[in-house]
Amino acid sequence: MKIEDSHTLAGPRQRVYELLTDHTALSKLLPGCEKLEPAGADTYTVKMKLGIGALSGSYQGTVKLSDQKPPESLRLAVQARAPGGIAEGAGTLKLAEKADKTTVHYAGEVKVSGMLASVGQRLLESAAKMVIAQFFKNLEKELSG
Repeated sequence: MKIEDSHTLAGPRQRVYELLTDHTALSKLLPGCEKLEPAGADTYTVKMKLGIGALSGSYQGTVKLSDQKPPESLRLAVQARAPGGIAEGAGTLKLAEKADKTTVHYAGEVKVSGMLASVGQRLLESAAKMVIAQFFKNLEKELSG
């Protein structure tokens, strides 16, 4: 499933980029993140708990940052396993600044396998949008805090 959209934040691009690439801040941005620990260069182990209908449960996996071009863009990839299957997502975030606001353009793809794949495309799209919306809500909170 492909995902593409943008979100505008009240804050300078450099600060947004710093929050997206700082592991302490990133742990607060990822919805349901219970633990995010370094596991190598720009790679982290993650434990998340999501409560989204049939996708509810505990997930463990990795988060990897790559293709970093501060403060313009980066690639974020997440792979997580749950008893019901595997969820993987990867996308590019491009940051554009205008008048003390930063627009984050994102484009990527989400894949699920196992029993998670049986919940249907509509529910997956809805769940992905909810997780992304929460991510940006958390980012807005960190920017203002």
